[in-house]
Amino acid sequence: MNDALRSAVRLATLAGAIALAAPAFGQVTPAAGGTPPDDTPSVRVGTTIFTDYTYTDQPTAKDADGNVIHPNAFNVGRAYINVTGNLSHLVAFRVTPDVTRESGTGSSLSGSLTFRLKYAFGQLNFDDWLTHGSWIRIGVQQTPYVDFMEGIYRYRFQGTIFAEREGFLSSSDFGISGHYNLPGNYGDIHAGVYNGDTYSRAEPNDQKAFQVRGTLRPLPLGGFWKGLRLSAFYDADHYVKSGARNRFIGTATFEHAHLNAGVDYLAAKDRTAVTAAEVKSDGWSVWAVPRLVALAESKSGFEGLFRYDSLRPNKTVDARRHRLIVGLAYWFPLLRGPSAALLLDMDRDTYDKAFNRPNGRRYSLHALFNF
Repeated sequence: MNDALRSAVRLATLAGAIALAAPAFGQVTPAAGGTPPDDTPSVRVGTTIFTDYTYTDQPTAKDADGNVIHPNAFNVGRAYINVTGNLSHLVAFRVTPDVTRESGTGSSLSGSLTFRLKYAFGQLNFDDWLTHGSWIRIGVQQTPYVDFMEGIYRYRFQGTIFAEREGFLSSSDFGISGHYNLPGNYGDIHAGVYNGDTYSRAEPNDQKAFQVRGTLRPLPLGGFWKGLRLSAFYDADHYVKSGARNRFIGTATFEHAHLNAGVDYLAAKDRTAVTAAEVKSDGWSVWAVPRLVALAESKSGFEGLFRYDSLRPNKTVDARRHRLIVGLAYWFPLLRGPSAALLLDMDRDTYDKAFNRPNGRRYSLHALFNF
């Protein structure tokens, strides 16, 4: 089966789910004496802001006069304007622009922060027929793995998760996807067909990415181990025909009132052209967020942050780059929904000798505001 046919089959599978559910849209009626679903259209507006001050201890740099300096700057890493809503209890939507640094040398806005589209999708909800939280989306939307992990690792405002930070995945892409929650809170499945070149670039060819994540919660009925989840993710994609761009990630996460933690293993295969050699890479990441001082509210107080990443960009070369992140955060007590936090952290990069590049160390004050 060639690549175009595979993509067509994947797309047809998702489209078929819509087609099978569509005839039922007009067939659902509330039970006798039941309350009919609320189909009043609604629109909500919110924002998410990541801002920081970062001081680079090493490597040093030189200014325009040749003076040795430690680069430091105030920055805004994210400025979402979230517009979400429902046309009915079956149909929902989201539109979210985000900022990016304009880098075009010929632009009068060079160096400025400008808005670009991050999310814009429509969603069909299947809560009436399947488990709650089951849906299909079409448009530019979250990808299955990154969105899932950011719901557990809530320090995206310090930096992206391991697979995204190393350039293997993106948090958003153009495509169609479906999500299904397993009965009994035993886990969920999210799969979709995407362009494969992220939300920041146009589709350059006819290749499509098929991404799927499956998550199992082995003990969902309560107790200490209720927060354990095991996940597997696969991204089957191509740079060009016969030029593989594949990713596999295995993840174990644990959530508890006093500790969130996770460990990831990543394996990737890249061949940018038929004439290019195939490059296999692998790596792992481990992180822990202990609750140090908890206030009355469930998610406020002081937390520690520890994370260690290790990546081997080419398995034929015994050389790794490592990242250590250590921080202390304070989450403000707010009503359920909005969130605000401050994080003091150190982010250190070290490289094996084969890379022939200097190590890096940065100190930052990060802030999150979300409502």
